Amino acid sequence: MAIRLKTKWHDKERERSVEEIGGALAFTIWRLGMEGVLHLENENFQTDTQSQRMDIAMEFVIFLLHTVDRMAHDRLTDEERAGLIIATAKKLATFLQENRESIGQMEDHRPAFIALMNQRMDDYAACSYAEPEGPGFSMRRTFGNHVTGVMGERDRKWVTDYVMDIETPEAMKTLKRAVRSLLGWDLP
Repeated sequence: MAIRLKTKWHDKERERSVEEIGGALAFTIWRLGMEGVLHLENENFQTDTQSQRMDIAMEFVIFLLHTVDRMAHDRLTDEERAGLIIATAKKLATFLQENRESIGQMEDHRPAFIALMNQRMDDYAACSYAEPEGPGFSMRRTFGNHVTGVMGERDRKWVTDYVMDIETPEAMKTLKRAVRSLLGWDLP
């Protein structure tokens, strides 16, 4: 089931800054990441702590940010693309920090998030992605393996397949809808 998000600008005629677009995109990606965690729990996959839930959400948001980067590759210049991804990543780091603090983890989590994001971006860069299909098998498998790495022991052998076959297609539907609306891109 796809989540419902508000993805339309109130004043459609007004020019938006890259920070505004990145912020709106980050909000959508963050919600999708949290929804992914909820879906896993609703399917009775083991999660034990709020910190572990944040770790799972981080894997989702990094994967989704990378897919936006892939979508942007042929639509924006390298400079525009970097600006969009950096603005979105900064806002995601802020969301992560706020959520970590809400569960009592007061240290600065942003540097570790950015380091993990850079590592994962390298991992995903080696994977296949094509439109209109989206993330290829290797990219979905890599994402599933990263989520499996932070899940509880009980269900590890099933998580990768579930993420690949169920969560990724559902998240991509909502993400593409948001990107179409926020950026005006013609996506399949």
